[in-house]
Amino acid sequence: MKKIVAIVGRPNTGKSTLFNRLTGSQTAIVHHTSGVTRDRNYGEAEWTGKKFFLIDTGGFVPDSDEQFEKAIRTQVKQALDESDTILFVVDAKNGLHPVDKELAGIVRKFSGKKEIILIANKTDTVDKESSTMEFYSLGFGEPFPISAINGYNSGDLLDKITADIQIDDEEENDKTIKFAIIGKPNAGKSSITNALLKEERHIVTEIPGTTRDTIDSVIKYHGDEIILIDTAGLRRKTKIKESVEFYSTVRTYKAIERCDVALLVIDATGLLEELSKSSDIKLATFKLDSQDVKIIEEVVKLKKGLLIIINKWDLIEKDSNTAKIYEKKITEHLRSYTFLKFIFISALTKQRIHKVLEDAKAIYDERSKRVKTSELNEHLLNEIRLNPPQSMRGKEIKINYITQLRSSPPVFAFFVNDPDGIAENYKKFLEKKLRDRFGFKGVPVGMVFRKKN
Repeated sequence: MKKIVAIVGRPNTGKSTLFNRLTGSQTAIVHHTSGVTRDRNYGEAEWTGKKFFLIDTGGFVPDSDEQFEKAIRTQVKQALDESDTILFVVDAKNGLHPVDKELAGIVRKFSGKKEIILIANKTDTVDKESSTMEFYSLGFGEPFPISAINGYNSGDLLDKITADIQIDDEEENDKTIKFAIIGKPNAGKSSITNALLKEERHIVTEIPGTTRDTIDSVIKYHGDEIILIDTAGLRRKTKIKESVEFYSTVRTYKAIERCDVALLVIDATGLLEELSKSSDIKLATFKLDSQDVKIIEEVVKLKKGLLIIINKWDLIEKDSNTAKIYEKKITEHLRSYTFLKFIFISALTKQRIHKVLEDAKAIYDERSKRVKTSELNEHLLNEIRLNPPQSMRGKEIKINYITQLRSSPPVFAFFVNDPDGIAENYKKFLEKKLRDRFGFKGVPVGMVFRKKN
């Protein structure tokens, strides 16, 4: 499991700017008005091949009855509890503030248990490092001077954060099959896990998950050992809804990252509610829930296999075409993802529950598949001859050779005289022809275009 690093501090100390600097992104909203970070931001950061998970919290304001600031206080405390390393950010430009002292009292409870790095932000040069001396009084040793906005000392900070992170070769070489059961709350994730464990009676053991709120169940399936990562076991530490949703999202991300195939569970009754807005579901304007879309996007981004499980199918009035309509509507909404694989089940009645592992294993096998170079070239070069790429700037574009670079996930290289000349719609054409001939259902594929030597 990746190291978790939490950024905390009072409002407007530059936490979101630091988050963006460390993750190399512009994910967090950065603005001079204090309290802009209303939603928690999280993301993966990498430095010299070492990865860690970064959480950006909102500005800590003590003793406020304002609902938003109360929610932030709860979330800051949760972030402190969840993390391995705490980046306590103070403002070196404006000096020590009473709220810094109050937050320091909370952070100090974790001394000796977690790594705490006091960040003196807005220190632009070595000359200004002397202005950080007053922060010694907070009790966290020497402040670490940095300028998140211009990057001063950020490399040294990343060295410090990643000093104890080992590149886990064992994890890289781990061939155990891992399926993550993910999805929104109440979609039926736990019910599916329990049904699968009851269906496959050869349970080897139950072991604590590598995240604090998942349980990994190891089962045997036709001679293969499969780890089921169940993300449903979220402990409700607070009544504030957004906190629960945020940490549920974090754990979902980590589960996707660990798995080979993600099993996304969607509540069929929720889809029915969306489709029933039209009197004829065939004509309905349909949108999948944004949370489910974000999960699918994350799975594709991380190049994991994906099986979409439509659960609670027993509660839907249907005919022989209903499943096809649901599938068509979801596929139309997610136009860019042409490879999706669906299964319609009921965890309650066990309808088609035995097919879940079968389909997930089929996706795993597809993701691990290698296609011979000779077969790739024989089939695809013929398709390219029949439908060549459009010339760019009067120059003929020629694809000369195709090979598979890797599997799990599958990546294919196309050697071209002008790689930049391949239009996006032609890349989609090539992917379609690749899938038509070689499959990869339920699997995102990577395609790279390289200059022919």
